Amino acid sequence: MKKVVSISIGSSKRDHTVDIELLGEQFHIWREGTDGDMAEAARRLREYDGTVDAFGMGGIDLFLNAADRTYWFRDAKQFRDAVKSTPLLDGSGLKGAVEGDVVRFMQEELGLTVAGKRVLVTSAVDRWGMSMAFADAGCEMTYGDLLYALDVPIMIHTKPALINAVRVMAPIASQLPFSFLYPSEADHTTKVESESKHARLYREADIISGDYKFVRKYMPRDMAGKWIVTNTTTVEDVDFLRSTGAELLITSTPRLEGRTFGTNVIEATLVALDGAKAALAPERYLELLRSTGFAPDVIWLQKG
Repeated sequence: MKKVVSISIGSSKRDHTVDIELLGEQFHIWREGTDGDMAEAARRLREYDGTVDAFGMGGIDLFLNAADRTYWFRDAKQFRDAVKSTPLLDGSGLKGAVEGDVVRFMQEELGLTVAGKRVLVTSAVDRWGMSMAFADAGCEMTYGDLLYALDVPIMIHTKPALINAVRVMAPIASQLPFSFLYPSEADHTTKVESESKHARLYREADIISGDYKFVRKYMPRDMAGKWIVTNTTTVEDVDFLRSTGAELLITSTPRLEGRTFGTNVIEATLVALDGAKAALAPERYLELLRSTGFAPDVIWLQKG
């Protein structure tokens, strides 16, 4: 049996375990959150190193691939240093071509029209492939990177302006404490600013896309008719979105026994399935996803 564990600096309340079979191989996959404790996350990586087939690193990115450049996070160095033999994946390999493929999936597999839709992307730098795919599909874009990550209430609407902003801000942001950029310890019980002045961004959008914690951050109580394209969601998250009146929830990763795992878990699982010791090429990820039957999870929230 192959073993894949996601060590996350996020909430332990979102921990989950599944046993599944993929292409004739048995997998034991589980998540361990450390509630924001980075030292504990590094300790667990050292403890499991060499005893599992692949690690997912959750709640933090090791690096960002955006605007044709790579930016390494200073806070993530301790996790890279903690692992000597087991491959460590943070999901970045699925955030390019694979997450971009979600937009193709929406159009070709679900028959949805996305051209002309108004799309709010909470942080394009963290979901670059998906962000560019929406833009290339003819959507009217609003990028919230400056607001959601840096609390600067300036929206970006064009690809050239986004690329310029990323190349100026990412080298600086990657050196900041990660907790300043992203609420790693948050979970579905965390209070969100549901009626803040930024709630209008949701009302003006047809599709809200990005990391779920960011997606929920300024979400108003009324989301009637909205489409949410995100990543990890639990049963509680689905129930909450249904209560807001949101119409459609699409997660880029499949739902396994009630919840979707993060991209880091799915990437680690595919690397373990391939028997590799490092990240795979995007084309190989797509091939393995199709071979295993993994596909985006789709829930029409107001039906049934």
